[in-house]
Amino acid sequence: MAQQVKAVIARAKGAPVEVTTIVVPDPGPGEAVVRIQACGVCHTDLHYREGGINDEFPFLLGHEAAGIVESVGEGVTEVEAGDFVVLNWRAVCGQCRACKRGRPQYCFNTHNAKQKMTLLDGTALSPALGIGAFAEKTLVAAGQCTKVDPAAEPAVAGLLGCGVMAGLGAAINTGNVGRGDTVAVIGCGGVGGAAVMGSRLAGASRIIAVDIDDRKLETARKLGATHTVNSRTTDPVEAIRELTGGNGADVVVEAVGRPETYKQAFYARDLAGTVVLVGVPTPEMTLELPLLDVFGRGGALKSSWYGDCLPTRDFPMLIDLYLQGRLDLGAFVTETIELDAVEQAFERMHHGDVLRSVVVF
Repeated sequence: MAQQVKAVIARAKGAPVEVTTIVVPDPGPGEAVVRIQACGVCHTDLHYREGGINDEFPFLLGHEAAGIVESVGEGVTEVEAGDFVVLNWRAVCGQCRACKRGRPQYCFNTHNAKQKMTLLDGTALSPALGIGAFAEKTLVAAGQCTKVDPAAEPAVAGLLGCGVMAGLGAAINTGNVGRGDTVAVIGCGGVGGAAVMGSRLAGASRIIAVDIDDRKLETARKLGATHTVNSRTTDPVEAIRELTGGNGADVVVEAVGRPETYKQAFYARDLAGTVVLVGVPTPEMTLELPLLDVFGRGGALKSSWYGDCLPTRDFPMLIDLYLQGRLDLGAFVTETIELDAVEQAFERMHHGDVLRSVVVF
């Protein structure tokens, strides 16, 4: 039987979000209903509210979540009722050319639940990243549920569902940061901070955090940065080169997503170094670089979607490291809030006052 639950929706572009009642259908084939325990407030949700993703309003917001599987539909074998799961927005298909080549982290046909959640009047909702987890319960594709150790705190575990995984993966998976490498991270919000932490976990010898906000730089130090640069007052390219013997960093993670910061990343890397773009640009942004510099500096220019993660591989491993005390995922949780405080959390996030606000049910 379909259920009625409380949830946060964005009804129109730029309008404040609202808490309302939605209808969650029973899971169909390949689907699962998950009782949400915690969901982080991510910039992507704000992008949805502002119409920066698409115009398929009304949106059911929230996607960075953990919870308990309540029920599953026909044919589901990945999870069962009672499992503690982190939700992910890249449920791999297993059939596309990337999956068949053994590269499922690049799956070209990720999928979501086929049924729609609705408002009480029957209006179909568009769930953020196919999840919609600012809700007491949500309907997802079963492949979007990754089972992890239930000893983990939901408010911490859920962060792997998006931002923290994106940053950790940008450093470890995409950038292939290794022991003794020098790393620079430009933009030290939640994603950039996670890239700092991932670089430390991978054994980087020098980790340079770059931002215009001294509060974020101080947090980056706590997460593992060995040096900080305030790019509002200091040329970050020159500072990074100076801190790396005049050479530039082996890996530069750009976690802002703007042309000017990408150029900084490009010129702040060593010859044959790697630039990883994990910050998300807007559609109108363009980049101009001398082609001779692209050729002459060699190396690799990469973009990182979701930290090139494979949830079934990476989520359980990272949760285990957290439970062993080797990965301080709790450092990203600035505050826990109730469902009706999401709009205020957007404001604090916009002003850089938090790494993550987390809705706890």
